[in-house]
Formats: sequence, C-alpha cells, structure tokens
Amino acid sequence: MTPDPACPSDTDEAMMRRALRLAEQAAEQGEVPVGAVVYETETGTVLAEAANRRETDRDPSAHAEFIAIRAACAAIGDWRLNHCSLAVTLEPCPMCAGLIVNARLGRVIYGADDPKAGAVRTLYEILTDDRLNHRAEVIGGVGADESAGLLRAFFRRLRS
Repeated sequence: MTPDPACPSDTDEAMMRRALRLAEQAAEQGEVPVGAVVYETETGTVLAEAANRRETDRDPSAHAEFIAIRAACAAIGDWRLNHCSLAVTLEPCPMCAGLIVNARLGRVIYGADDPKAGAVRTLYEILTDDRLNHRAEVIGGVGADESAGLLRAFFRRLRS
C-alpha cells in the first residue's frame, strides 16, 4: 500500500524531533529557535542539519534551512536534492522557499506556520506554484505546537 503523501511518515516525525532539538540549541545561543534537517526520503539518511545562525554569523541568509540545504548539496556533490526531504520547525520564508525550489527538494515537512513571513502556505505558496519549474510536496503542522512554543518562549524572554 502506498503511504498517504499528506501524512508524515515515521521518518518525517523523527527528523522533525531532530530539528526541534536543533531549534532548542539555537535558542540557547540567542538565535531564533529554528532547526532544519535534510535527509534522503527513501533511506532516512541525514545529509545535513543546522540551526539558525543569523546573529552568530551576522549573516541575513544564515537561516537553518538555507545552511542545511547548502551543506546537503556539498555532501552529495550536486545541487539537485529532488530525492530528499527537508524537515524544518518553522514555515520557510520567501528566501528559503526560493532556495528549496532552486535545489529541487522533493518534500518539505514543517512545524509552525509563520504568519509574518511564511512562503509555503501562509502568505505565499511558492513551493506549489504552478508557474515555477519545480514544485515540492508539502506537509505542514508536524510538531507545530512544540515549534510554536519554542518561538513564543524565546520572544517572551527577549521582551522581558
């Protein structure tokens, strides 16, 4: 029986848990708590993982998924990741969604929606836009409560 593409697999769930641990580490470093893992869809082999590093690197492109995608490409020696999935704790922004399309990622599993910058389903739908030359399968809301809780706690600490 073929798995339902709208439902996360056990591997997807495990990768999201891994991404959540990376997000927690980012928060401990004073970074917005976002974690990302790129893995081969069929085998579950992790190619790369990262947490946000914008503050640490003083780099506006140092989003968790951006770092992880670049590292995954380096790991396999190719810019095409169509056989891979990305688990990320927060809905990707327009910059990261553009990179996902350009890297030809096959699947994106994300946690919390991003009402201020979400470019997968919330504000824009870049990954499924028929006008682009690549579309990714999207599964949203995996680990959403924990992802959103990490973000709320982080920003609450910043405001206090």
